[in-house]
Amino acid sequence: MKRVITLLFIAAVLTSAAFGQKKKKKDHPKPNVEIPAALDRSNPPAQSDPESVANLKWFEVFKDEHLQGLVKEALIYNYDLRQAIARVDASRAALGITRADQFPTIGASASYEINGVSRQSNLPVVDESHTQRISSFFLHLLTFELDIWGRARKATEAARADLLASEEARQSVITTIVSDVATSYYNLRELDYELEIANTTLASREESLRIVKLRYDRGVSNQLELRQSEELVYNATELIPKLQSAIEVQENYLSVLTGKNPHTIERGRQLTDQEVPPAVPAGLSSDLLLRRPDIRSAEQDLVAANARIEIARKAYYPRITITAFLGYQSAQLSDLISPTKTFWGLVPELTQPIFTFGRIKSNIKFTQAQRDYLLTNYERTIQTAFRETADALVAYRKVKEIRVQRELLVATLQDRSRLAYMRYTYGVANLLEALDADRELFNAELSLAQVRRDELLTVVFLYKALGGGWQ
Repeated sequence: MKRVITLLFIAAVLTSAAFGQKKKKKDHPKPNVEIPAALDRSNPPAQSDPESVANLKWFEVFKDEHLQGLVKEALIYNYDLRQAIARVDASRAALGITRADQFPTIGASASYEINGVSRQSNLPVVDESHTQRISSFFLHLLTFELDIWGRARKATEAARADLLASEEARQSVITTIVSDVATSYYNLRELDYELEIANTTLASREESLRIVKLRYDRGVSNQLELRQSEELVYNATELIPKLQSAIEVQENYLSVLTGKNPHTIERGRQLTDQEVPPAVPAGLSSDLLLRRPDIRSAEQDLVAANARIEIARKAYYPRITITAFLGYQSAQLSDLISPTKTFWGLVPELTQPIFTFGRIKSNIKFTQAQRDYLLTNYERTIQTAFRETADALVAYRKVKEIRVQRELLVATLQDRSRLAYMRYTYGVANLLEALDADRELFNAELSLAQVRRDELLTVVFLYKALGGGWQ
C-alpha cells in the first residue's frame, strides 16, 4: 500500500507538470501606443542618437563631491526608499506563499487518547480503572490539488508580476530620490549665491550711503538723495534674513531626504562652478519604454491583471484534491510502532461549482474592469513620459539661451552703474540715475543666479524624465 500511495503521489505531480507544459507561456501583448518620431518635438534631429544621457550613472552626471555624498546617504537612509524595499520584500514573500500552492503539503501528527467507559459497556476494559487508552501517529503523505486547469500557475504568474512591479517601483523611487536631492542641493547653492550677492550689494550700498551722507553734511547733496540711498540699503538688508530663512528651510528638507534630523549641510562647488554636461542626447523614443521604471511597473501591473482574469475564469472548472496518509494506532503506547498496527487512507475529492448566482461571472467582470483600468494607466504613463521628456528637452535648450542673454544684461548694467556713479561723483548727473542703475543691476544679478540654477535643474529634470539614476 505504501508503494501504491507513492505511485499516486508521483502520478499527481507528473500530471500537473504535464498540463503545465502543454500550455506555453505567452508573451504579454503590449498595447498599441503611438511612439513619436523624436523626443524633442520642437527641434527634432535628422537622426535620433541611440545613446542617451540616461544611460550614465548618476555620479557621472552630478560631479559635485558633496552632492554625490548626499545622494549616497539618501539611497541608504531615505524613508521612501526603505518603504519601497519593504514592499519588495512583502511581494517576494507573497510570491513564495502563492507558489507553494503548486506543491503537495506534507506533515505529521501524533495523539494519545484516554477514554473512560462504563462497567455496563460492551467495550472491552483494559484495566481496573475502566478506561481505554488509544495512541496514534499519523504521517500525512500529501495534500495536493491537481492543477489541471492551471489556476495555481496563473496565481503564481500574477504574484511574480506583482513582485516585478514592486521592484520597478523601487527603482522609480530611486530615480525620484536622486533627482530630489540634486534639485534641493542646487536650490540651496542658488540661495547661497543670492545671499552672497545681497551681502556684496549691501556693502556697496552702505559705502554709497556713507558718501551721500558726507556730501549731505557738506551741503553738496540734498535730503531726497539721502533718503533714496537709505531706501536701497534697507531693501538689501531686508532681503538677507529672507534668504537666510530660505537657506535653513532648504537644509531641513535636504536633511529629511537623507533620513537625518535637520542640520547644516556641507557645501561643495559654487553655483557658477557646477558642471553642466556639454551634450545631453535623449536617445531613441522607443528606448524610453525600457528605461523608465514607472512604465515597466505599470506594464507588470497589467500582466498581473491579465493573469487574475484567467484565475477568475478557471473558477468554473472543478478542483481535484488528493489526500493520503499513513499511520499507526494502538491501545498501548509501548507497541504503537508495529506492522500489525498500521492503517492508511487515500481521499480523492472533487469540488465543482454548480449554482453560484453569478458570483464567478461577476468576479470575471471585476477583474476585467481592473485590467482595463490598468491598461489605461499604462497608456497614460507612457504618454506622460513622452510629455515630460519633451518638456525637459525644450527647457534645457531654451534656458541656455536665456542664461546667455541674462549674462549680457548683467554685464551691461554693471557698466551702466559704474558710469552713473561716476557721473554723479563729478556732478554731471543726479543720484537718482545712479540709484536706478544700482537697483536694476541688483535685480538682474539675482535673476541671473536663478537662471543658472534653472539650467542645472533642466539637466536634473531631463535625466529623471529619461529614466536615469536608478542604475
